[in-house]
Amino acid sequence: MTGALVDRVRARLALEPGVPTRAAVAALVREESGGLLGDDEVLRAVRDAVDELAGAGPLEPLLREPGASDVLVNGPDQVWVDRGAGLERTPVGFPDEDAVRRLAVRLAAAAGRRLDDAAPWVDAGLPDGTRLHAVLPPVSGGGTCLSLRVLRRASLSFADLAARGALPGTSGELLRALVAARLAFLVTGGTGSGKTTLLSALLGLVPPGERLVLCEDAPELTPAHPHVVRLLTRPANVEGVGEVRLRDLVRQALRMRPDRLAVGEVRGPEVTDLLAALNTGHDGGCGTLHANRPAEVPARLEALGVAAGLDRLAVHSQAAAALSVVVHLRRAPSGRRVEEVGVVRRAGDLVVVEAGWRADGGPCPAAGQLAGLLSAGRG
Repeated sequence: MTGALVDRVRARLALEPGVPTRAAVAALVREESGGLLGDDEVLRAVRDAVDELAGAGPLEPLLREPGASDVLVNGPDQVWVDRGAGLERTPVGFPDEDAVRRLAVRLAAAAGRRLDDAAPWVDAGLPDGTRLHAVLPPVSGGGTCLSLRVLRRASLSFADLAARGALPGTSGELLRALVAARLAFLVTGGTGSGKTTLLSALLGLVPPGERLVLCEDAPELTPAHPHVVRLLTRPANVEGVGEVRLRDLVRQALRMRPDRLAVGEVRGPEVTDLLAALNTGHDGGCGTLHANRPAEVPARLEALGVAAGLDRLAVHSQAAAALSVVVHLRRAPSGRRVEEVGVVRRAGDLVVVEAGWRADGGPCPAAGQLAGLLSAGRG
């Protein structure tokens, strides 16, 4: 498609209200080209035009790559992508700094957010689930910085994970018993370790007669289960109203008769509502939490709970009564896998997480307690 044809299609679409559809773009391409383009050329032209006017422009092909998780823009000629093996610089570029800024502003508007000199940064989810973060100068000294994270739906089953080596040793049997015992647990790990994927697979093991209520920022959990109710957060609009927070969803979920309550990622004040829910008879609750080691989980919960208004001892007391197990994942060069299954127990006024099973065969001081929890649940 020639530059002149692109300009004519862009000018026509600029007069139309709303986001252009592929059908509308295809009709205009055929009309403006006088019918001289073949079907393949029309499809390419439509894709290019939609990418530029409604998608992520030159970044769209990178976002569509199957293994891409992050696309980062540090400047017009500095575009990086993470395909699973670390960041790689790409030949993709923008004409100038203004082009990067225009894209950032348009994406923010698509998410219902404002991005300008008065509001120089934005953190929001795009309609397709992609996570957007952008910062404008002078806050970003080198020009507009744009970060796009592709949220892949967690569609692997428990059997798929086992086949890929993510469940070493007897961890698969332990996790099946964990779900059957209706114990409350957290799946922990670093960024990209597969926490959401494992949680989704574990929820697929829940008996079909139970009702799952999922609370998420973006629709990532896709358990293979016949009774799933999904609640999603919503950012405030450009007037700053209409926000729906994760803790709001947790509170509403408790009124929806959940047999299992799952929180996609616990990272804020919703931790207090989740712990309270698990202390009021809602067995089998679960969620994910960012932590580098299982032993750090109590400190992470404490930090989140104190920030939400609970005192330190109250957070530990709630956690001791609410949580039973921590399932920890690690991302290694050989792949993502379960590294440890820890037991949450009291240590005076505080709680600690001790290993009940380890992939490396190391010491497991809570092995007997883990076996007791699982057998008691099955009974």
